[in-house]
Amino acid sequence: MTDFQPAGTDGDVGLLSPVSASPLVAALTGDRAVLAAILAVEAGWAAVLDKAGLAPAGSAAVVAHAADASRYDVAGIALRAQGGGNPVIPLLADLRAQVKILDTGGLGALRAVHTSLTSQDVLDTALMLLARNTVSALLADVRGTTTALARLAEQHADTLCVGRSLTQHSLPFTFGLKAAQWFHGLAAAARRLEALELPVQAGGAAGTLAAGTVLTAGSASDPFGLSDELAAQLGLAATPVPWHTNRLAVTSLGDALAGVTDVLGKIASDVLFLSRPEVAELAEPRVPGRGVSSAMPQKQNPVLSVLVRSAALRAPALAAQLHLAAANFNDERPDGAWHTEWPALRELLGLALGAAGHLRELAEGLQVFPAGMRRNLDLSGPLLLSEGVSAAVAPLLAVDGSGKDGKQQLQAVVDRTLQTPAAEQAETYRRLLREAVPADRLSDGRLEELLDPASYLGQAAVISRRIVAAFPDYAPTPTEKDGNGDSRG
Repeated sequence: MTDFQPAGTDGDVGLLSPVSASPLVAALTGDRAVLAAILAVEAGWAAVLDKAGLAPAGSAAVVAHAADASRYDVAGIALRAQGGGNPVIPLLADLRAQVKILDTGGLGALRAVHTSLTSQDVLDTALMLLARNTVSALLADVRGTTTALARLAEQHADTLCVGRSLTQHSLPFTFGLKAAQWFHGLAAAARRLEALELPVQAGGAAGTLAAGTVLTAGSASDPFGLSDELAAQLGLAATPVPWHTNRLAVTSLGDALAGVTDVLGKIASDVLFLSRPEVAELAEPRVPGRGVSSAMPQKQNPVLSVLVRSAALRAPALAAQLHLAAANFNDERPDGAWHTEWPALRELLGLALGAAGHLRELAEGLQVFPAGMRRNLDLSGPLLLSEGVSAAVAPLLAVDGSGKDGKQQLQAVVDRTLQTPAAEQAETYRRLLREAVPADRLSDGRLEELLDPASYLGQAAVISRRIVAAFPDYAPTPTEKDGNGDSRG
């Protein structure tokens, strides 16, 4: 028996979360990314104080040099964070040591490090910075996906398929409209995410700006102005007051991320069903070595959709955790609720980013099989048109001897048809319908028109065009529509 050997310092690399196991996700949401964001906040604050004359001139350069994340031991800082309950405290000690070493000119640059801030200021702001960078990458993938979906909507505007309701065939549909509805959900969710403001936090130890007031006394600056300068320095939103106990910024971000994964999950679920061999309307892009089974050589699993769906199933609970924390944010800094935000938000960012990348690849390479769609549409035969037939034909029928009006007579035709074997229903429905409606009121030609699926699509094509037109920022550019240029640009 082989002894189990622990992995040591490898850390969490996503072994059990393949949807988010990617270099991009790690680079933007991993432990080192968090560390770099914290250091960026400290360096940004030093720059603000230096510019305002509240720290020795030249301090910002020294702190920026010291704020290189490669100088720090992430694992060691994580362990030491248990001593103060957050990673800012041990990292700050290491940063100060580095600044002291690098301040060879004796500037007194230590005075620019963390002055008048508190750990929550730095960590809240760092997580907003982390979110900004991650959301930017996520939206780039979303735009690639919506571009692909808008193209599918246009290319398949007239591709007939069957609409399904409660697992059963409902009405004729088009694949173009299905792709447009996918586009609609994703573009709307992305617009909501893009509109969020990710605010800076700089309230001091209890959110009163007391230390900042002392710091700026007798100067041309004030604590609110310093906060605004930090926001500008980091590319975050300015905020009129500290929000340390009001967690709407965090929960709104979580909700918007979960909204994106909801839509990604819907698309993935549709593809999973439509790519089943017995349905065979769609297939994921083929890549050698992907979708394989450890036991069955013939299998081609729709693994992109599986991974995306796994993220969509996990994300809502993480967003709920953010709300649970917000509802329990007692006092001016809570005893545990704040701490539960950090892993939940970071995991949610990683899941959304990972899923968005997989869905983009799926959408850009999706295989569409119109013949399979038509085959499945024809399974229900003319019965699929019974709603439209009733609307057009019922007014032509007089009340019969049993007192049934036209609509009731046509429902009786449907009911009798459904009592026959499935293989016979198409012919039975045509025959019974012809018998129920006098030829002088409904010609054979008109009856065939009513039984053509393409005649009962309503405003499907118009709906598709209106959807895409409503989100021009997420639709293909003229160059992309022509097939020129790089859709990832």
